[in-house]
Amino acid sequence: MATSRLSAMSAALRIFLIGPMGAGKTTIGSQLARILKLEFIDCDHELEHRTGASVALIFDIEGEAGFRERESRLIDELSQRDGIVLATGGGAVLAADNRRWLHERGFVVYLKSTVDKLVERTRFDTNRPLLRTPDPEATLRAIVEKREPLYREIAHLTIDTGKLSVKQVIKKITSSLP
Repeated sequence: MATSRLSAMSAALRIFLIGPMGAGKTTIGSQLARILKLEFIDCDHELEHRTGASVALIFDIEGEAGFRERESRLIDELSQRDGIVLATGGGAVLAADNRRWLHERGFVVYLKSTVDKLVERTRFDTNRPLLRTPDPEATLRAIVEKREPLYREIAHLTIDTGKLSVKQVIKKITSSLP
């Protein structure tokens, strides 16, 4: 009985992971989905799959505005799916519609980390268009400063991933689910 109840609850779950690049959304999301037997989708990867182009190429051709428009259409669609763990792009919260859809349609987990930790985690990643600058650390600081209030605005749960293992973060999320 308990197993079938859990399966029924899991089928209706919508967990949305938000936070800056390097916070652990994809790593944590994929493992969380596996444990909860949910579908995992990384928004950026799904966009790349559907368009046949990398996020970096979309940025180069359409600019950030074009990318954000595509991202919003995808978030609108995916945030209506049941049984999902969705890792959003770090800038998904910039659009008011995205914030509203995520907050109203599911359980939003803000994965927070220090800028130093984010720099450490992203330093070898060449697929992040916003970090193609002479000073990626300063860029990350500015991004986090701008987006922090937006992450907090829609989060149902905030977890600092800086000092926790993936397993510990997943435990905090699962123990906080409605």
